[in-house]
Amino acid sequence: MSSSPSERHSDPSSELDDSRDASDAFHVFDTTLRDGAQREGINLTVADKLTIARHLDDFGVGFIEGGWPGANPRDTEFFARAQEEIDFKHAQLVAFGATRRANAKASEDPQVRALLESGAPVVCLVAKSHDRHVELALRTTLEENLEMVRDTVSYLVSQGRRVFVDCEHFFDGYRANAEYAKSVVRAAHEAGASVVVLCDTNGGFLPAQVQAVVSTVIADTGARLGIHAQDDTGCAVANTLAAVDAGATHVQCTANGYGERVGNSNLFPVVAALELKYGKKVLPEGALREMTRISHAIAEVVNLTPSTHQPYVGVSAFAHKAGLHASAIKVDPDLYQHIDPDRVGNHIRMLVSDMAGRASIELKGKELGVDLGGDRELVGRVVERVKERELQGYTYEAADASFELLMRAEVEGKERKYFRVESWRAIVEDRPDGSHANEATVKLWAKGERIVATAEGNGPVNALDRALRVGLERIYPQLAKLELVDYKVRILEGKHGTSSTTRVLISTSDGTGEWSTVGVAENVIAASWGALEDAYTYGLLRAGVEPVE
Repeated sequence: MSSSPSERHSDPSSELDDSRDASDAFHVFDTTLRDGAQREGINLTVADKLTIARHLDDFGVGFIEGGWPGANPRDTEFFARAQEEIDFKHAQLVAFGATRRANAKASEDPQVRALLESGAPVVCLVAKSHDRHVELALRTTLEENLEMVRDTVSYLVSQGRRVFVDCEHFFDGYRANAEYAKSVVRAAHEAGASVVVLCDTNGGFLPAQVQAVVSTVIADTGARLGIHAQDDTGCAVANTLAAVDAGATHVQCTANGYGERVGNSNLFPVVAALELKYGKKVLPEGALREMTRISHAIAEVVNLTPSTHQPYVGVSAFAHKAGLHASAIKVDPDLYQHIDPDRVGNHIRMLVSDMAGRASIELKGKELGVDLGGDRELVGRVVERVKERELQGYTYEAADASFELLMRAEVEGKERKYFRVESWRAIVEDRPDGSHANEATVKLWAKGERIVATAEGNGPVNALDRALRVGLERIYPQLAKLELVDYKVRILEGKHGTSSTTRVLISTSDGTGEWSTVGVAENVIAASWGALEDAYTYGLLRAGVEPVE
């Protein structure tokens, strides 16, 4: 009977080669700054790359591939600044480049010289391992390509550099001409490469195929192998782990799976699987708990919204919606979770919707700090209120603040009120020059005082927000800290002929935290007003202000 992956890899010490330090027994190699930067929509400045490198070093990866020095001024500058400005605690900096040109000498190749001048202690060379690529792209002979690999690797090793070799298009090349593909691995290994990386450059292979190829190549060449998988079939993480099952001890990944086309093997689920499922210690102590924070921080730097459904680190990774799940989780969270989310710096979330049952509401109340006291009648009222509101178009999955206000109203027997609205209006005026004027007026009561406030804005909703702030800030100075940070509109399906219902979600911050509120109405302005009222009410609740009696 064959053993499971977790059984095979449960004891990292059993994997160690006596000739290799424990810290070098398994490599986590990150290529976000090189391969990840090829994703459509990502354009990193040198400052961006330095920031990401710091995050990756904090996370504890072993190698950070910084780019291709000499290929463009930005990467050349990055290497110069990184070694001056970053005190690497865990990672070694890696310079990426190609083998020397055909029919030349590595010692005289300008591109090879640029790799040395980068000062990086490790060099990763890309080499052709697919015979058709050698003949059609490099326009040289198969034997000369092998000599290019031997010469470049041996020269860089003689200059004191550690060398890894990426065998580009290896799996496709192996399918076309297995013996030649393996000869490239042997050439790199025999010339002194520490690791030879098998690249699924087109991302077309599947886990069982990858495992079979890696096993054979290890047996036939004796080289230490790594894996670089693209995600074109959605199998990059699985292919990476399949290679590890076959004996690869070097994994190349990118943060959040960034990369060309659909991306690369995602660093975070790979590392989490290695640590939590295989029992391999590949990060410094305590680093895994920083994974969610690091993932989101890098997403902010590249200016891409973090994927909510990313394994381990997505905000929905441990979110539970169905009442059946909530009932089980109330008894034991492990019944519907494969790990404790705290191990990767994430947390459990209970989603409230028309699917919610009593357990969902009780757990959500506990999460929000509202004690429902095990009162079945009270919990039942909240459940019915949620279902009634969702029939009207409300959603509380992404509007915790509005849900907390609803729940507190049921607990306290009345809505929490800091002000009472008499009326509001918003005016959009078209001007002859094509510009627009947006003005809003609100009439309200607060602490026994009638207030009329008018303000202009860059849109009707912004004008309403400003008018409400102008009217209330004198009485509630705590509102001066509030800032609207996100605004989303969704038009729901119409129920009466051509009419429709509009849902607005607003995110607000007070500088220390952020919350979301929801409003629903037949038009976007009215829906926005409802969400704004909840946002200001919740902001005052957070500030500890007592409501008006």
